[in-house]
Amino acid sequence: MATGEVFALLGPNGAGKTTTVEILEGFRRRDSGEVSVLGTDPDRANPAWRARIGVVLQSTGEFEELTVEEVLTHFAGYYPHPDDPERLMELVGLTGKRKARARTLSGGQRRRLDVALGVIGRPELLFLDEPTTGFDPQARQEFWGLIRGLAEAGTTIVLTTHYLDEAEALADRVGVITAGRIVAVDTPAGLGNRTSRPATVRWLGPSGPRAEETATPTEFVARLSGELGGEIPQLTVTRPTLEDVYLELIA
Repeated sequence: MATGEVFALLGPNGAGKTTTVEILEGFRRRDSGEVSVLGTDPDRANPAWRARIGVVLQSTGEFEELTVEEVLTHFAGYYPHPDDPERLMELVGLTGKRKARARTLSGGQRRRLDVALGVIGRPELLFLDEPTTGFDPQARQEFWGLIRGLAEAGTTIVLTTHYLDEAEALADRVGVITAGRIVAVDTPAGLGNRTSRPATVRWLGPSGPRAEETATPTEFVARLSGELGGEIPQLTVTRPTLEDVYLELIA
């Protein structure tokens, strides 16, 4: 992975996403094979290596009675070169909640605190395990902006998610895992060669709705426009979506 890259791991429930990430984080021992993260086997990593990674789990329930400021200040003491808690509160949008106890935060605010805890050690690599589960649309959009900002600042991110639109919006590359095996790795646009697949042109013809698959949609639409004398009623041109390709890969 390149510095600042966002890699999304996709797969159905039970496919092995969380298990894979826990092995990479050094939280779970592998049964076989070799693993290298930042040049080190996570199973034999020392505290110096652990300070180079950040982890945001699916959910956390500790420190409910501490304030946002207290939680960040406490965790900063675990790292040799921590980030400034004040700067992090501003980065994740929690400056106004500095004196609020963790238990009073909304779901979106709690995830922002989780991310702040994940990056307080200035990690080179950040793991995010289904970070926006249960978010409303506005909270998800705001959280996406936070993740983009971290990546632009040079943090490399491994993300697991069930939301394909999230992977398409954030990831530079995606991997699809099913039954414990990676079956494809590519950019969101290139996965399954979907950008080079035939397009489906749909329109309303004189006798009703029509549809046609074509490898040259621009040429087809131009010809159809000539046949219809200009405007093409209810015209749409679509290619397979990321969801279409994903479902094919895990079938």
